Amino acid sequence: METAGPIPTVEMGAIPSPWRLFWQRLRRRKIAMTGGVILIFLYSVALFAGFISPYRYDRIDTNNSFHPPNWPHFQDFHLVVARYHSSGDDFNYHEISGDTRPLHFFIRGDQYELFGFIPASVRLFGTGDDQYPVYLFGADQFGRDIFSRLLYGSQISLSIGLVGILLSFSFGMMIGGISGYFSGATDTVIMRLCELIMSIPALYLIISLRNAFPPGMSSAQVYAMIIIILSFIGWASMARVIRGMTLSLREQQFVLAARAIGQSHLKVIIRHILPNTFSYVIVAATLSVPYYILGEVVLSFLGVGIQEPNASWGNMLTAAQNTEYLQSYPWLLAPGAAIFVTVLAFNFLGDGLRDAADTKSL
Repeated sequence: METAGPIPTVEMGAIPSPWRLFWQRLRRRKIAMTGGVILIFLYSVALFAGFISPYRYDRIDTNNSFHPPNWPHFQDFHLVVARYHSSGDDFNYHEISGDTRPLHFFIRGDQYELFGFIPASVRLFGTGDDQYPVYLFGADQFGRDIFSRLLYGSQISLSIGLVGILLSFSFGMMIGGISGYFSGATDTVIMRLCELIMSIPALYLIISLRNAFPPGMSSAQVYAMIIIILSFIGWASMARVIRGMTLSLREQQFVLAARAIGQSHLKVIIRHILPNTFSYVIVAATLSVPYYILGEVVLSFLGVGIQEPNASWGNMLTAAQNTEYLQSYPWLLAPGAAIFVTVLAFNFLGDGLRDAADTKSL
């Protein structure tokens, strides 16, 4: 009689965790990874905007209004910046042949605050001479460097999306979890409130709420108010979805066991139910960030958001409303290109996260 061989054992780590499987599925989606890389680059640049930009966002030089982009070029194995001259008042610039200045790196320039609180004056590049400005994306009607304002504006436009999502989704998850867990009259009241908020057109509600605040607010106060307004609008849809997921999760064995050992209702919701909704929340948050960014852009574009001289991608686009400006100085559309790339990157990443979270996907 033959004896049975040893029973095979599964080594620890041989079975990948759900998060590892999720990451493996995500890595196979090249477009999603490309979107993620673009977003990492954009947020990194926004974090170091003061260092990378050659000038402050509010630096005005009316002698260089509508200055065209002047990229550094090599001359005798050195990067140099050419000087431009305009003829008359038509802003028709032409390069002065042979009149150049070398481009320097890590040069001292205008004061700024790194990360918002560290005083610094070292810039990544510059000429050190106001007669030879470096306008990578040209200048606006006030002679302000569009590249610098684009970087400073990214700090506002990009951060509003993340902070707004953090607030609205946290509130929506908590309210949705409470609604689905307790059901009954609590569920009815909360869901009717959600339906009321969702029934109002978002754009009109944003503008109405913004106009309800005093007109003399500072840009920091406007920034905070925009986040609050967008969060107030965005939590309702998240609460409805989480409520539906909670109705299913509350009958699971692990939830019943937690209740049986005497854990409080709040602890059951926070520690056992809501963590099981994270896969959906991560995907939904990624796909929703562009709407928060566009909300700030719309408010600033309409003149009720971030005010001059502070820079945001929305108020930078106001100059593009003038068709004459737009035809003659197309570089004024640079903020529009930044918005397009950012929204596209978030959509690429969000679609990839959604596919990776689907356990039926290959």
